[in-house]
Formats: sequence, C-alpha cells, structure tokens
Amino acid sequence: MDATQEFLKSLVEAHGVPGFERNVAQVMERYLKGVGSFSRDNLGSFLCEKKGSSAAPRVMLMGHLDEVGFLVKSVTKEGFVKFLPLGGWWGHVVLAQRLIIKTRKGDVLGVVGSKPPHELRDEDRKKVLEIREMYIDVGASSDFDVRKRLDIRPGDPIVPDSDFTVMANPNLLLAKAWDNRIGCAVAAETAKRLVSVTHPNTVFAGGTVQEEVGLRGAQTSAFKVQPDVAFALDVGIAHDTPGTEGDEKLGGGPLIVVYDATAIPNRGLLDLVTDTAKKLRIGLQFESVERGGTDAGRFHVTGQGVPSLSLGVATRYIHSHNSILDRRDFEQTVKLLVAVVRRLDRKTVASLA
Repeated sequence: MDATQEFLKSLVEAHGVPGFERNVAQVMERYLKGVGSFSRDNLGSFLCEKKGSSAAPRVMLMGHLDEVGFLVKSVTKEGFVKFLPLGGWWGHVVLAQRLIIKTRKGDVLGVVGSKPPHELRDEDRKKVLEIREMYIDVGASSDFDVRKRLDIRPGDPIVPDSDFTVMANPNLLLAKAWDNRIGCAVAAETAKRLVSVTHPNTVFAGGTVQEEVGLRGAQTSAFKVQPDVAFALDVGIAHDTPGTEGDEKLGGGPLIVVYDATAIPNRGLLDLVTDTAKKLRIGLQFESVERGGTDAGRFHVTGQGVPSLSLGVATRYIHSHNSILDRRDFEQTVKLLVAVVRRLDRKTVASLA
C-alpha cells in the first residue's frame, strides 16, 4: 500500500460525524505537515495555507470532513439505544448494520434492530422502515445494566463500522465516508503537489465541518478566508449500476456539477476547468442534482460573491455504510486541479467576476 493509499485509508477509517470531526482534521494535519501553516475556524473547519508567488488571489480548495452518521437520542430502561440521523439516511440501508457509539469511556459496538419482519403485516413489509422505529442493540440483557456499565449518554455520536478495502478490481476502493473524505484527500493531495511547482496565488486547502447538516462549516470557513475563487470538492453519484439513469461512471474522470439546488457554477471558472482538462486530455463528466447541494452553495455567496465550482469523484452507494470509487478518478482530479490552480493569477480571476 503506497503513501497516498495509506492516507486514504486513514481518512475513511477516522470517525467524524457532523459536529465531531476533530479526528479527521488531525489526519489531514499529519499528511500536510510541512506544506503550509494550519488554522481552524471556530466551528472546527481545517485549513492549510500554501503560499505561492503572490498573496492574491486567494484560492479555496475544500472537501468536507464530516460523514453521515447518527446521534444518541435516549436509552430505554431495558438498555436499547434510540437514535437520530445526522445527514440524509434511507431506512433500507440502516437496518441490521453495525454501528459504533462514541462514549466518554470508549467505543461501544452495536447492531441496528427493529420489530422482526415475520411479525409485520403485509402492507407494512412493503414500506421503508423509519429510523424512529429502530434501535441499537449493544448487548442489553436482564443481568447487564447498559446505563450504568456503558455510560451511553444522549448526544453521543454514532458512526458506521466499516473498514477500508481494496476490491478484487484493484482500482476500486470500498469504504465508509467517501462522502466526503475523498474531497478532503483531493484538497490535501493538490496542496502537497503544489509544493514542487510555482503558482501565482495563495491556496487554502482543507475540509469544512457539518456539511451534511446544512453546509455550516462552508459558511464560517469562507468568511474566515475571504476567497477570490473557491472549489467545493465532493462526491458525485455514479449511475453505472442497475436501475439508475445517467452517464456518470467510475473511471470516467473528474465530475463537475453544472447545477444543483444550492448553486449555479460560475461560467468563466467552468470554462477554465474544461479548457484545462482538454489540454491535459482528461475526460470530464457532468452532473446535475435536483435535490441537495455542496459547500459551493455557501462559498459563492460569501462577501460580494465568489466564483465557485463543485468538482469531484463519481461514487456508488453514498450515504450508506459502504461506498465505492475508482482511485484513477481521484488521481485525474488532483492532476486537473494542480493545473487549474497554476492558471489562477490576478488577471484570470478578475475576469471571472
């Protein structure tokens, strides 16, 4: 396993649901040691400032540190844990999965349970079970007091239990939290590769917090940086599996969001990226998302407005315990961003407004 793959493994196996992203930021900080100076906003978003040959323009390259997860709501008198979603979850992918509850005494492993399907009415078996009808079984029994022994408290974060795995197809990587540790990895790797080349700007690379619950860290980090141009680095939905419609696929190259519910990309920046990709002979994919959005939804309305673009990697099965992406898409996205950053001088950025 090479150093980049070790970094990817460390990122996805770190635990960091919205509001609890510190461990992920520490992984980023270790990887970027020596690249630039580190800072955080007051919500916890992480930034590495990589100086180029000019203090301006200020270019922001940001993934988001958080992953979809859960929060302890309560513990029943019998010792079963009721829980709340942090981010968008579909009931079908939650049931019977292993989860880790992060308590002040340590990690507690549990499994999601519900009323047995054998006892459901026919009409209920056809419905998606809601999370409020589920619970986490951490080993409750009549002779084991969960409340006293495990000290699980309301507000404790809960994360999926899933390991990083290289699949039989070695280009494909299986893990939790690719949404959006891969965006963080793209930001970090781009900054690292800029160390050996010149660039006419200052780059702020890192990860925001609490994206999955409302793009919150995007707003505070952009306020802190006051960027002149910004890239939200995120996953896109792959449509190369049965029952889906669309051309986006694993191995198809970097994916650009041309429309979502929170932002319309800056046309000049979009053209710059597509022209650069053409010169590098990097294939691009284009995505439109009618519901949801990325951190670009906050970046582009900072101050008097910031030319912004959402760019990322096609991924299967996002917002679940296990998702899949193609490492070649990661490498192509980093290569493209390094080239784009090198073109973002004062004159070019001024022309985007």
